Amino acid sequence: MIGKSVITAVILMIGCNTASAAPPSLSAFMSYPFESDLTSAPKAGVIAWVCTVRGVRNVWIARAPGYSPRQITHNAEDDGQEITDLNLSPDGHYLAWVRGGDHDGNWAAEGGLAPDPAASADEPRETIWAADLTGVAAPTEVTEGDAPAVSVKGELAFVRQHQVWTAALNGKGAAKRLFFDRGKDDDLNWSPDGSALAFVSDRGDHAFIGVYRGADKPLAYLAPSTDRDGSPRWAPDGQRIAFTRRAGSGGPPESMLVEHPDPWSIWVARADGGEAHAAWRSGKTLEESFPRVAGEANLLWVAGDRVTFMSEADGWEHLYAVPAAGGDARLLTPGAFMVEHVAAAPDDHLVIYDANTGADSQDGERRHLYSVAVDGGAPSPLTAGAALQWWPVAADGSHIAYIGADARVPPEVSVAGLTGDGPRVLAGQDTNYPASALVTPTPVTFQAADGLTIHGQVFNAADVGANAAKPGVVFVHGGPPRQMLLGWHYMDYYAHAYALNQYLAARGYVVLSVNYRLGIGYGRAFRHPAHAGFRGGAEYQDVLAGGRFLQGVAGVDPARIGIWGGSYGGYLTAMALSHNSDVFKVGVDLHGVHDWSSDVGRQLAAQRPGFEKDDRDAALAVAFKASPIADLSHWTSPVLLIHGDDDRNVSFHETVDLARRLDQIGAPYEELVLPNEIHGFLRHASWMAADEATVRFLDRTLMMGPVR
Repeated sequence: MIGKSVITAVILMIGCNTASAAPPSLSAFMSYPFESDLTSAPKAGVIAWVCTVRGVRNVWIARAPGYSPRQITHNAEDDGQEITDLNLSPDGHYLAWVRGGDHDGNWAAEGGLAPDPAASADEPRETIWAADLTGVAAPTEVTEGDAPAVSVKGELAFVRQHQVWTAALNGKGAAKRLFFDRGKDDDLNWSPDGSALAFVSDRGDHAFIGVYRGADKPLAYLAPSTDRDGSPRWAPDGQRIAFTRRAGSGGPPESMLVEHPDPWSIWVARADGGEAHAAWRSGKTLEESFPRVAGEANLLWVAGDRVTFMSEADGWEHLYAVPAAGGDARLLTPGAFMVEHVAAAPDDHLVIYDANTGADSQDGERRHLYSVAVDGGAPSPLTAGAALQWWPVAADGSHIAYIGADARVPPEVSVAGLTGDGPRVLAGQDTNYPASALVTPTPVTFQAADGLTIHGQVFNAADVGANAAKPGVVFVHGGPPRQMLLGWHYMDYYAHAYALNQYLAARGYVVLSVNYRLGIGYGRAFRHPAHAGFRGGAEYQDVLAGGRFLQGVAGVDPARIGIWGGSYGGYLTAMALSHNSDVFKVGVDLHGVHDWSSDVGRQLAAQRPGFEKDDRDAALAVAFKASPIADLSHWTSPVLLIHGDDDRNVSFHETVDLARRLDQIGAPYEELVLPNEIHGFLRHASWMAADEATVRFLDRTLMMGPVR
């Protein structure tokens, strides 16, 4: 038995590969530039984005017509402070953003503390920064706050402690609360002329759309009801607002063991609080429920006085358009594919989007760009081929900007014309990045025990370790509404996973990345299966099928199969070790869920107490049975547990509890605890510590021979 050991954050360099030629270092593989948070002010011809290299985050812009990249910030440290929420003023004069915080957390830290993964002596704060793009002055730290919105007049509104505040963009003078509202305010949207601000006022079991028109006028609430309203979007005339409406919480208790429909509607109201009407209502089926996709409803007010939105009514994530006055919705993007990121084209007559469709049969695991007229007609492809493109925005009157990559070249920003000219890459890659050492993943399919077809990608460097059977590693993503792709990913967490899988392949492992049920890209039915998650863990059979598939891949040693994954992938890693240590000989579990019943219990406790009872006891029992800790009697494989103790998505206690249980049964484990880190590690140094520990662990337990 290996027994428990503790791995410090300072880890020795990894040993040489067993192949004759060593691959580039792990540090080199993880030195990729990652472009994200692309935004634009199309009427001004300005785009902005964030570039992160080795944990150093900086803001860049480019301006029409030349679109020469210009670096706005000059940070040089891996300080673990996010740069998010980029917001350009419509005239392109100002750019505001947020430094710090955890914008992907399921809950806030106690006391509202900002993350401090660098263990700095000074407490970090979540702050608004701004830059005057017309000059050469350095960016200014404006004030503490979040969610900035800059009007066409150059007025800054932002959120602080759930209220709306304002401050001068040059940082001079004190910030002040713009108005008082009894709710928790968010989703700030200025009117086209900058004279009014729409916002969401969350009241707990219901929510209103509010409008602020000045200190001398009372707030207007649009068609207030017992419902939960959201996503306010101004009409181009500045007189009306479209928004979504869903039922407020309450009513008879509903079983947690089955999914329930979540009907919704789109409303249009006068911005002064006057007349309002429902422009469109969904049906009451599961398929017609409020979309849980990127951007959710994705409301856009477009030409012809129409509103476009996302729906899964036909079983796929698609765009629809409806007259603002009301009427039938028109399907704009028919077909068996998923629309993901959406934006209005420069003249509002087109909507541009990325989707996992195309002429190639493998495009289901890629993203390409398309445009479609809001008044109907067939969508037009803007990109194609083996590369991937995502996150389109309107750049100016005739161009779009987007982020693209392929199997080897990491994400980079490009600009292209809507009529076919371009693309121009704006952020060229570091020539020192070892892109040539990466392999092109091979798409595969296999069958789960219940007959469902599961997709995945195999990473195998054919020229590495070709003379001996290789160890295999199954990778399971988190989310779970995610899809791993045939190339670099558009989310930083999974771009990192992609790079590590590439490095493992370069060291002589064969890696299978599994797109298990619950993931996106294969239709709503695949994403919403019965008895999955805390309702039964049905998705684990896909992971087991992947392990057995990998055992049969030519050149793989079936006695040396490992598994790794983070978050939901950590849960599935622990499920693999607790259920099938006979297949999965070792595992690396990053911040995984290990006891569904504790999570379900918190959800039940958050519901309003009352006399009425539901099947909460049955739900807790099913959730526990679907958990890795429900039966550890078959867990014999060694595992590496990795977790940051300021995790705001998965409680750190999930790993503490599992470690104590493994102690009790004498199962071998090692652990790497990262003080002050959150769920998606904020520091490159933290990722490197986790990666080095992962590779050392796999090398020692899998690469050196069959596990005993």
